[in-house]
Amino acid sequence: MTESLPPARPRIPGAGLAKGLAVTLRTMTRKTVTAQYPDVQPELPPRTRGVIGLFEENCTVCMLCARECPDWCIYIDSHKETVPAAVEGGRERSRNVLDRFAIDFALCMYCGICIEVCPFDALFWSPEFEYAETDIHELTHERDRLREWMWTVPAPPALDPAAEEPKELAAARKAADKLAAAAEEATPGEPAPGEEGPA
Repeated sequence: MTESLPPARPRIPGAGLAKGLAVTLRTMTRKTVTAQYPDVQPELPPRTRGVIGLFEENCTVCMLCARECPDWCIYIDSHKETVPAAVEGGRERSRNVLDRFAIDFALCMYCGICIEVCPFDALFWSPEFEYAETDIHELTHERDRLREWMWTVPAPPALDPAAEEPKELAAARKAADKLAAAAEEATPGEPAPGEEGPA
């Protein structure tokens, strides 16, 4: 058995027009705020996604950023070089050397996946957003231009004073405390562990 719907309210002619005019009148009475953009730079939030900067020294050409990019807008070329042995009798090693690193910002959707997956902190967000070009081919930034964006990357925010100490620092501090304790326990005539005796 179906329930009957409540009776519909009678429609007042021109109610929609009255509502629209009320919104218009309300807006007309408010003070307008105009962003004076070219003359006054906007206040950007600290995590603004403007352009991506490359810190080339940290790049190991692992290709993780290019593989994870959903738009395939990162182009990387590299070659292998042989590094001589560090010690005599050791073996030579090979390493990747970066030849080309480019990002096509005409394709980029600014998702930030490349920055998140980079294990060596080679990519960073810069808040710069004024890099429009008249030619779409100029939006492919090569590694020299990406390096220039690095100088506009803001410093990371300060750590929370109540945050836990990083594990690396805690381990280093623990090792230093052990060495200091061993040095205190050592007799004055004997060298402490890790220290040289008198020559």
